[in-house]
Amino acid sequence: MTLVKVALTQTPWTGDKESMTAWHEEKTREAAAAGAQVICYQELFYGPYFGITQDPKYYEYAESVPGPTTERFSALAKELGIVVVLPVYEEEQPGVLYNTAAVIDADGTYLGKYRKHHIPNLPKFWEKFYFRPGNLGYPIFDTAVGRIGVNICYDRHFPEGWRALGLAGAQIVFNPNATAPGISNKLWEIEQPAAAIANGYFVAACNRVGAETNEYGDDAVTFYGSSYVVGPDGNFVDEWASSTEAALKIWEVDTDLIREVRERWQFYRDRRPDAYDSLVAP
Repeated sequence: MTLVKVALTQTPWTGDKESMTAWHEEKTREAAAAGAQVICYQELFYGPYFGITQDPKYYEYAESVPGPTTERFSALAKELGIVVVLPVYEEEQPGVLYNTAAVIDADGTYLGKYRKHHIPNLPKFWEKFYFRPGNLGYPIFDTAVGRIGVNICYDRHFPEGWRALGLAGAQIVFNPNATAPGISNKLWEIEQPAAAIANGYFVAACNRVGAETNEYGDDAVTFYGSSYVVGPDGNFVDEWASSTEAALKIWEVDTDLIREVRERWQFYRDRRPDAYDSLVAP
């Protein structure tokens, strides 16, 4: 068996960037002390989910990647010997902004970043005001826990990204989210397990939790947490995290299950890319 302990965090918005950052540092220390080898935080982890409104004041949360936050967590990763998936608001240059996740290896090395491809523009999810679509493809990162990929929130509704990560050799795909109740609840139950089955890898999905009334008052949405890990066989690994409370939760996965499932269900052998041209026609 090849066992990996995967940690996910979820927390309400505290009201300021530094306390959010410090909370995640503390939980990373707790995770490492409990044996976790990799940890992922919720989408845009150090700020509020500002997509609820369209206000240029939230541009101030953007920073370079690598930059101050990646450097801070690179030092922490090196100290603790833990891989960190770090979702941040990236400024490439003034006015060129992305919803990004940096990946830091267990020795503190910055391995690169993924930029969210699919940008929603819906009531209370006005993300096109804040982000350009990602332009770095679907990179795979060779880490101390294996080959990992990232798919951010709204990306999960599009099967092509999941497939690209599988074809590139992902073993665990991390899916940080800011997902609120509604039709999303049902999709949360089925989309990531379906992606895990179709592509034969583990999916670790974390979600913000709680209502950010301290930022948006009565306009705040209530994020439902429920972070989880699902295997390539579509089965959930242990229990979900709370739907209402901040949490650090750790799951143990056996990446040998990937080979077992793929040899049972030969989806990669039997796929027909020669027949799919029309699927990517503009």
